[in-house]
Amino acid sequence: MRSSQSSETSWKIRLSVLAGGNFLRVLSKTWRYRAVGDGPVKKLRKSKTPILFALWHGQMLPLLWYHRDQGVAIVVSEHSDGEIIARILVWMGYRLIRGSTSHGADRALLGIVRTLKNGDDVAITPDGPRGPARKFAPGAVVAANRAGAPIIPALAHVDRFWTLSSWDGFVIPKPFARITIAYGPPTRIEAPTTREAAAQAPRLEQLMSDAQEVACAS
Repeated sequence: MRSSQSSETSWKIRLSVLAGGNFLRVLSKTWRYRAVGDGPVKKLRKSKTPILFALWHGQMLPLLWYHRDQGVAIVVSEHSDGEIIARILVWMGYRLIRGSTSHGADRALLGIVRTLKNGDDVAITPDGPRGPARKFAPGAVVAANRAGAPIIPALAHVDRFWTLSSWDGFVIPKPFARITIAYGPPTRIEAPTTREAAAQAPRLEQLMSDAQEVACAS
């Protein structure tokens, strides 16, 4: 019985990934992107300095499509709901770090630090996987402090979109949407203790808010 249920679940996941991937491939061909404030990103990558990108959970789709196939690792929840997302991310060219602030937090933190120290970029949603929306959980700043890597906020403004009735107001750009990606300044977290590093989360939340204003105004 368990084997049959597992096989059925696996097929449902595969079909969901196939359908979602095909839908995304067709839809995204109509999107038009522009980037604002990406000079520091290019400079850090040229110097092979790993970056910890911070993005809000509800803006994942336009941001992750823009950064696809760049070798970025992303934190994905170990919750069962994260499996379909994980497979789509692999299809988009991302590497996975499993865990979240509520499930597998220690494993996720170690994975982020290890990946950054290996010289690879990481993306994290500091308000995921369950919210509250646009509240910066301290995990990202603790990881950046331990790895000695800069955090760069990455925000999106989409001029036409659908919004899912989910806790994060998940955004799906409509056909022919114009999308502006805005980056905040690279910010290094310098703190002698984990507690002091975590206390800087509100500062990063404000930088995310500032970058969102730039995206909306551009």
